[in-house]
Amino acid sequence: MEEEEAIASSNVEEDAEETPVTFKSLGIVDVLCEACEQLKWKVPTQIQKESLPIALDGKDVIGLAETGSGKTGSFALPILQALLDTPQRMFALVLTPTRELAFQISEQFEALGASIGVKTAVVVGGIDMMTQALVLAKKPHVIIATPGRLVDHLENTKGFNLRNLKFLVMDEADRILNMDFEQEVDKILKVIPRERNTYLYSATMTKKVQKLQRASLRNPVKVEVSTKYQTVEKLQQSYIFLPVKYKDVYLVYILNELAGNSFIIFCSTCANTQRVALMLRNLGLTAVPLHGQMSQTKRLGALNKFKSKNRSILIATDVASRGLDIPHVDVVINLDIPTHSKDYIHRVGRTARAGRSGKAVTFVSQYDVELYKRIEHLTPMFALFV
Repeated sequence: MEEEEAIASSNVEEDAEETPVTFKSLGIVDVLCEACEQLKWKVPTQIQKESLPIALDGKDVIGLAETGSGKTGSFALPILQALLDTPQRMFALVLTPTRELAFQISEQFEALGASIGVKTAVVVGGIDMMTQALVLAKKPHVIIATPGRLVDHLENTKGFNLRNLKFLVMDEADRILNMDFEQEVDKILKVIPRERNTYLYSATMTKKVQKLQRASLRNPVKVEVSTKYQTVEKLQQSYIFLPVKYKDVYLVYILNELAGNSFIIFCSTCANTQRVALMLRNLGLTAVPLHGQMSQTKRLGALNKFKSKNRSILIATDVASRGLDIPHVDVVINLDIPTHSKDYIHRVGRTARAGRSGKAVTFVSQYDVELYKRIEHLTPMFALFV
């Protein structure tokens, strides 16, 4: 009899151990749990499991996680939950390095907060200042901004201030600082309340990020769910060693070999992006370019065509290497090898997202051997492309 009781109690323990972690069990309220279900977020990702309880407890968070790991949810959910408790305009500010990422974060906030009527404003360059000023005058709950344009509004838009701000998020903090936004970030930190919650999310912990952490966070809890630099497990990485003059020929060969997949092709310059897009279109392939010299409307248009699968090939500069979540990307091709080896991690992170598998192919010419060696040292998982 005692043995049976012992077995029964051990079974109960095993069941308790196997209880899956849900958003509800992490402390997220029902209305936001339903929003997560509608977005098909079935279970929290690793970074969400680690950071949500800390954020909901009112602490500052430093989140270090690989790209594609669900970072947006880990800061959006605590902000929306706090907003439910104390409804207030100009409640949160999210700083992000690129315009495309700002629009994407805004979409996620609006999707999660649809049932509670959350209003967001995207404040980025390339769009008329007056139009943005009118949106800001309506006092949205959440502002998603690039640092440069936000400083423009703080200095030039009458009546706009962030004195009541309760949350500050710096997403892709390492990229914000690499793009020389340090002065702008300093200006923003001077005009927002010291009594606030701050979340700093980054894929890599650089010296600049550590400096920013000391300047802007109070007793933060560090959440790290990846090694220093890594790519996801289900990513199949390969390279092609070839003379630089044959790059275009091999590119077209690979696109034909892997036809039926969707591709992002990374180039190092805006001019090369445009050239490759024109070449592929002339060969009858459905390709769209995305680079910094395009107007904001055209950039969003190109992205939407690719997202809606109207076009199967997106040719981009590093504008698209950070944060953009396009679930159906099957293959990433580095036509031009990245100058910074960390950028390689972000580029190939556009595929194999959220548990899916994907391929990455890097072109290595006679001039790229040194750069290739740096990447191989960072992530030694390459095979020759056959």
